Amino acid sequence: MREPFVLFSAAHGAGLLAAALSVAAIVGFRAALRRPAANRIARYGLAGLLAASEVALYSWYTITDAWGLYALPFQLCTMTLWFSVFALLTRKRSLVEISFFVGILGALQALATPYLTVGFPDFRYFHFFFAHIGIVCAGVFLTAVDGIRPTWRSALRSLLWLNALAVPAGIANAITGENFMFLARKPPTGSLLDALAPWPWYILELEAVALLMIFALLGIVKAADAVASRRRKRNRPDPA
Repeated sequence: MREPFVLFSAAHGAGLLAAALSVAAIVGFRAALRRPAANRIARYGLAGLLAASEVALYSWYTITDAWGLYALPFQLCTMTLWFSVFALLTRKRSLVEISFFVGILGALQALATPYLTVGFPDFRYFHFFFAHIGIVCAGVFLTAVDGIRPTWRSALRSLLWLNALAVPAGIANAITGENFMFLARKPPTGSLLDALAPWPWYILELEAVALLMIFALLGIVKAADAVASRRRKRNRPDPA
């Protein structure tokens, strides 16, 4: 019998702990990961693992005969997962911006309140946390290790990207009756959307929430850079 997923249960806590440890490892070993050989292995490896996670999901749909309209690739994290893959492979700034801001924003929300009906040890439990942690790690890696820093302009562009991705999701919802990006209704499981107004007004509120989260992410990077700069100045030897 499959165990249902329970919000803030031990299984949920294990997933959040894995996310925190993964991010801490990237930040903690960033100097070593900047070495050319290690960097290539880590970047291509993470891109490959993210792509493999989606291939595994499609294979699971096929093996279990679980294909449905909900499997169309219009969920935010599905789209940003592939943006993250190509950002890792190319390090193109526009892709990195989407991976960092939109990818992390969506994946963090998903990790905090997963839209997941089955728990440990179901395949979907492992896929959910593996894929979403991978999206966060991609954004962190490209910023902390590769040094592709977000800017105020890129923060605003990422909000435009978020709205652009909502367009095909909204069209798909209208055609299929699905709920991609939760634009048609709130998820039946508990989520951060429960704190917002009823549909459709929560969509407008999400614009403000997204903007706040985007600038919060930018603020974290700016604060980390400021701390690093002060540390470098403090450790710089005094001129003779």
